[in-house]
Amino acid sequence: MPDPAQPPAPSKEVILSARDVRVTFGTRFILDGLSLDVYRGEILGVVGASGTGKSVLMRTIIGLAPLYSGKIDVFGQDYLALPPREQQRVAKRWGVLFQQGALFSSLTVKQNIQVPMREYLKLSPKLLDELAMLKIALVGLKPDAADKRPSELSGGMIKRAALARALALDPDLVFLDEPTSGLDPIGAGEFDDLIATLRQTLGLTVYMVTHDLDSLHAICDRIVAVGEGHVLAQGPMETMLASEHPWLRAYFHGPRARAALASSSKG
Repeated sequence: MPDPAQPPAPSKEVILSARDVRVTFGTRFILDGLSLDVYRGEILGVVGASGTGKSVLMRTIIGLAPLYSGKIDVFGQDYLALPPREQQRVAKRWGVLFQQGALFSSLTVKQNIQVPMREYLKLSPKLLDELAMLKIALVGLKPDAADKRPSELSGGMIKRAALARALALDPDLVFLDEPTSGLDPIGAGEFDDLIATLRQTLGLTVYMVTHDLDSLHAICDRIVAVGEGHVLAQGPMETMLASEHPWLRAYFHGPRARAALASSSKG
């Protein structure tokens, strides 16, 4: 009988596939022939040095940065080739948490969470309020956070509120851009635990761009390292540790990496 305390094993069903992706800034290709797959139910960590295109790749996948060439399939469809109405239907199945939260400063937390609901769903004000409060509880915020504006929230609360908005439409896939950046170690660890719990309880697939070595050790099933315009290495942490690529060795065997490994071993 499966242990309910253990996270579900990721399947081998590919729900996101990028093939030969090329993205240019001016005359420079920041991504040049990159290919990767994301499997249903996994937490995938995407890492790389600053400026190597980690966040650009995520923004390209969700249609916020132009694709020069290549193909991106999401849920079995060539997303960028779909007509706008079909793109909208596919986009309802994912949620996005941007690095700084990207909450609307003039709206309360509850109103921010309701933005995608109002855009895609036809619900009564009462039901919108009830659903928003459910999302607030889901991410571990207290009920009184609902009527606060972003300027009244701590950094950790902003991240949780932004995650609640990303979960507003009950997505299958969530994109997280540096979700623990700016958080203290305790707050970052609690956020990692929240992501792992939501993956387990909601059956989410998580695509996480991160620099956080603790997150990579603690919750990622697989890691993709991006550099030189393509994927340098991919696989579990053991694959990263075994790589002879200079950047990967510096990143995964440096002083911070050793501290993260020691911390995860104690856990």
